[in-house]
Amino acid sequence: MGFAALPVYEIYKAGHPPEWLTGLDLMGTLGLRVAVIPYYDNTEGGTHDSRFCYLGEPRLTALEKELPDDSAVLDIDEHTAVIVDLDTSLVRVWGRGAMTIRRQGISAPVFGGTTLTLEQLRGLVKGTRPAAVPSSRQSAEVAGDAAHRARSDAATLQEAVVAAELSFSAVQKARDAARMADVVVELEPVIATWSADMEEDQGGEWARTVLHGLIRRLAGAAGRGLSEPERTLGRIVAPLLELRTRFRTEGAYELADAVREAVAAGGVRVRDSAEGSEWRWEEETDDQQTSAEA
Repeated sequence: MGFAALPVYEIYKAGHPPEWLTGLDLMGTLGLRVAVIPYYDNTEGGTHDSRFCYLGEPRLTALEKELPDDSAVLDIDEHTAVIVDLDTSLVRVWGRGAMTIRRQGISAPVFGGTTLTLEQLRGLVKGTRPAAVPSSRQSAEVAGDAAHRARSDAATLQEAVVAAELSFSAVQKARDAARMADVVVELEPVIATWSADMEEDQGGEWARTVLHGLIRRLAGAAGRGLSEPERTLGRIVAPLLELRTRFRTEGAYELADAVREAVAAGGVRVRDSAEGSEWRWEEETDDQQTSAEA
């Protein structure tokens, strides 16, 4: 996919010295000068470092030095996809992991569920926008609208269901209960229509399973409180971050770090930039909630 390709079998299995091979450079047609590496978060090595597509960090660091200054490594975790929509110029990270743009050892992760523009991704690759990732609400609104259009234009039942699931995930990140319900309500007649047009089941049972899963997700999100962070955490975290900023201005960095660690213990992640500090509440996943209840 990229201008440089990694012969991972030869390096990992056969013991050849690490090297880049010439890639097809399909990403270059999008203005992305990248070397694409999958399996970025692999940890199956046990006694040895199998991260970064079985390279390990020392070998990846050495290979990075051979890349041109205007390029980057585009890394994709396992169980994760990066989808580029050429019609809308949107890039969606889909799955349980992240896409990471790595330049000279510095990584900028873009987590699953995030949608950014192709221009923002180009900025990350070139190093001109180290933090050019939209907020979860902006990402959700863009992704939700794009997925709604895709659902309307779907050529198959599977395309319609996948588009609905993506739209649901997008508006769930924005904690928009009404739009979550709309996705479920709109999907049900689509499944019924497709099922009626087919002489035999061609995905209808799977589609209904996905629909039932969306309903359960809606119920679970409603039970946890969709807008709780904005209504309560925001009023608590904002003055704490102001206090942290004052500590940093006065050089009391230990106290500033203590504030950051305190809010992090409650699930609030703080990101600093030249414009100031932003915070994000990391909601428990279904797996984490199930584990806690157990």
